[in-house]
Formats: sequence, C-alpha cells, structure tokens
Amino acid sequence: MKKFRLTAKIILGILGVSTVIAAAWTGAYFASKLIFHKFGAPSTEYVTQLIIMLLQFVFLFCLMAIISFATRGQERVYIPIITAIRQISKGDFKVVLDNDRRYGQFNGIVEGINEMASELSRMETMRQDFISNVSHEIQSPLTSIRGFARALRNESLSSGSRSHYLDIIEAESTRLSGLSENLLKLSALEADSFPFERKAYRLDKQLREMILVAEPQWLGKTIEVEAELEEIHVYAVEDLMSQVWTNLLHNSIKFTPEGGCIHIRLYSLEKTIEVEIKDSGIGIAEEELSRIFERFYKVDQARTTSEGGSGLGLSLVKKIVEIHEGSVAVRSRPGEGTVFVVSLPLQIK
Repeated sequence: MKKFRLTAKIILGILGVSTVIAAAWTGAYFASKLIFHKFGAPSTEYVTQLIIMLLQFVFLFCLMAIISFATRGQERVYIPIITAIRQISKGDFKVVLDNDRRYGQFNGIVEGINEMASELSRMETMRQDFISNVSHEIQSPLTSIRGFARALRNESLSSGSRSHYLDIIEAESTRLSGLSENLLKLSALEADSFPFERKAYRLDKQLREMILVAEPQWLGKTIEVEAELEEIHVYAVEDLMSQVWTNLLHNSIKFTPEGGCIHIRLYSLEKTIEVEIKDSGIGIAEEELSRIFERFYKVDQARTTSEGGSGLGLSLVKKIVEIHEGSVAVRSRPGEGTVFVVSLPLQIK
C-alpha cells in the first residue's frame, strides 16, 4: 500500500510539473501569435524562435511565482516539522508537535514524528537506566574487593580473619564474572549471534541432573525437593536450557526458608511441554510480578544484593525461553510461595 501511494505521488508530481510547463509553453505560443499579428513577424526564423522561448520562460516564471505565493501559507506547516526532525537528530527526544487541523494532509507525518520521538525517549531512558544499573552492580563488589584487599595488608590479622576476607574477595570476583557473562550472553541472544545448535534430548534427565548439581544448596538449608518428571524429549539448545533450570532452581532455593520444600513437575499437554517449579518461599507481591523479568530488577533489594544476585537471571530465562518459541509465567503471593511455569512447544524440529 505504501509503495502504491509513493508511486501515485511520483506520477502526480510528474503530471503537475508537466502541466505547468505545458501551460507556460501554450501561453507563450498564443502570446507570440498575438504580438506578431499586432507588430508584425520578425525578419528571421531564428529571432522568432528566440522571442517564443523568452516568452515561454516568462510565463513559466510567472506561473511558478503564482504557485509559490499560493502555497506560502504552507511554510507554517513545513517549518515546525523540519525543526522537530532537526531536534530529534541532535538527541532531543522531548519533541511534541500539536496534532491539530493546521497540518492538514501532513497529520500522518506529525503523528509519526511524535511516535518516533516518544519511542526514542523511552529507549534513551532505558539506556541510561541500564548504564546506571550496570555501574551500581559493578561498583558494589569492587568496593568490597578493594576494602578487604586493603584489610589484608594488616600484618596482625589472624589467619581465620585472613581466610574469611579471601573468601569474600573470591565470592565478589565470582559475582563480577557472572555479571559479565550474563550481560554478554544476553547481548549475544538479542543480537541473534549466539551459536544455536538444537538437538533432541531427554528433558527429564536434564532436570534431574540440575537438581543433583544444586544438591549442596538445598541440603544446606534442609529443603525438601520433590520431582515428578515424565520421560519427555525436547528439541532445543541443551546448554541454554540448562541455564534456565539453574536460574529458576537457584531462585527457589534462595527465597525458600530453612525446612521448606520445592516441587518440580514435568508433563506434556496436547501441544506443549510444561515445567513447573513451585516453592514454599517468601512469595512476591502482585505489583512486583509484572516487573520481575526486567533486567536488574530486584524484588527485595537488600536481600538479593546480600546474596549476590544481579537481577539478570530471570531476564536471561525469559529470553532463552522465547528463543525456543516458548513462554514463562509466574504466580505468587507473599508468604505463600512462588510458581514458575515454563511452556515449550512439543516436538519442534
């Protein structure tokens, strides 16, 4: 449709220019006839053609002047639009053009400029928030590392304290490394530059392995883990899906108190595979649920920071699942635990 409109505009433009030229040439022809009839024809054909040509340009100039004068009012339309575009090009995304009747046929362009400015402003805000969040996440562990490294210079420090400080430095270094790795992975996934090698494998076997790998964490909090896993094959990138289950399982362990329980179910429906991870943790308030998949968003800032969270895990989960044409949903209430449900298409090949 847009191509048709553009073609129509070009054709109309050519017709308009042709009409103006034809009118000027026709006017010059009849004017020359009138002049020659009244004052007599020139002595040579060359002079005759020269006079006709001169009259043609005079008529063309007059017609263009009339058209210019008639459309002078439209400058009030062009100037605000051009000014707005120039402001946007310089990075000012707070431009808003009043969409009133004075723009007439250009209302569509005005709406497009307003939408573009609004979207660019939103993206700029997201960019600034992202930089602020990354800076904060990097600064926190760096401050700890610097502080404890300085404390280690104290020669009178006991061996127990020295070992404790070194453990903290190692943990904070691991946290920085994890943050960097997750950011790079998210960037690669969003740029479609991650090497995707899908294959068929046993999803129930993968989940069982993830539970065993996390065993020290959930046994350390005396959490009871139950698993109901159907034997199901999935066609996916195995390494990426491991990241999904690891993040969701660690999240449940992190926010489930001592002696709690985590229930993991794997089952198939008519067209989908469902993985449900349910815990008896602290839960999430309803107003927080819509934001938990945002980058760097933390439901409990104090708790997640102290436990080494960067707020990237669930963003990574959502992106990986979406790449596999699936979806991830969450249900939760404060004090009643949380349920994450990952849905994947059945037998995608």
